[in-house]
Amino acid sequence: MIELIDPSSPDGPSSPDDHEETVRPGPWWRHALWVAGITVLGVGAGWAGAFFRIGPEEYGLPSAAPGEIWPYLLAWTASGLAVAAVLRAVAARVPVYAVGRIAAVLTALGTRVSLGWRPEAPVLAAMAAAALTVAAIWCAMALRSPSRGDRERRVASSA
Repeated sequence: MIELIDPSSPDGPSSPDDHEETVRPGPWWRHALWVAGITVLGVGAGWAGAFFRIGPEEYGLPSAAPGEIWPYLLAWTASGLAVAAVLRAVAARVPVYAVGRIAAVLTALGTRVSLGWRPEAPVLAAMAAAALTVAAIWCAMALRSPSRGDRERRVASSA
């Protein structure tokens, strides 16, 4: 699905593995569209998941608590935009593995947990900061590790 939003080659994706860890250059509007789409996907998945209880009553994740949900959806939309923008900005420069999945899962999990427990503002801010920290660590690992192509060239040149 992500390849439909952002194909890395002009002729389209040839296999699912070809575009998993590639640099994603392109015009700013394509990056902005991708960030918005992934955020909507994550918030929507978290909201849809909040309609159901996960696990037993004693320790499971409760369904959405009664009350106003819009502040939580707006908070996770803003957080999801920030997480997706950070990941996409790094992916435009270096290969990053599973950028869309990481952004969508972090946003969906935050939305789902927030709608189930309705945390106060400081806890909600800490959850958003944790999601941004995970995204930053993911980006740092991508920036520190050599890409597959570089590794393959080094192995081929040393043989």
